[in-house]
Amino acid sequence: MSTAVVTGGSAGIGRAIARRLLDAGYEVVSLDVQPSGLAHTKLKHVHVDLADAEATRHAAAEVTRDHAVTTVIHNAGVIRPALLPDLKLPDFNALVNVHLAAAIVLVQAALPTMKNAGYGRVVLVSSRAVLGLPTRTSYSATKAGMLGMARTWALELAPHGVTVNVVAPGPIQTANFHSIIPEGSPQVERVIDTIPVKRLGQPDDVARAVMFFAERDAGFVTGQVLYVCGGTSVGTLTL
Repeated sequence: MSTAVVTGGSAGIGRAIARRLLDAGYEVVSLDVQPSGLAHTKLKHVHVDLADAEATRHAAAEVTRDHAVTTVIHNAGVIRPALLPDLKLPDFNALVNVHLAAAIVLVQAALPTMKNAGYGRVVLVSSRAVLGLPTRTSYSATKAGMLGMARTWALELAPHGVTVNVVAPGPIQTANFHSIIPEGSPQVERVIDTIPVKRLGQPDDVARAVMFFAERDAGFVTGQVLYVCGGTSVGTLTL
């Protein structure tokens, strides 16, 4: 039985990913600060704040001790928006822990099992914001770091049968999105007007892309970034 770790698996995109993995027959371990939003016999929830590096190390050790993890999907994300003059380094460092350090710790913990199996899948969920967005210094910088890590890991781990890829969502209708732009506010419609497909993305839009990279048959695809953004990564110039 394949075991997948999903960070942020209790809500939004993470829950959609976890549900699809469960439907595909995986055993899923969700790491999240929130209680799991799913009930399933093959789902285990581990409470952990990924901003806490030591807690993340303990959780990774526990999970990989009890489960043969061959799939790591690092989806958890925190925004903490601020214009440059107002940016606080503790916030930046917290996002480094959540977006980058947690990925390193989890993949390091799972790697012995992956190498022994000659098979592994790593999918990092980044963001269209890596291309730039006002107030997103901490978020875009750390999410952009995922791209560099993934390309490097793809080269290092390819001989072991382990692929590493990135999914970069654009505006997705989740609680995280609405924590920045309140549901029902006029700004929601203004955002939609800037999206070429003229709608917000849904968590399942992202989960489908993640599942493509996570499939066993996707072994010839590694080091890639797939934007799931309704076309917003192509360009926003209107004439």
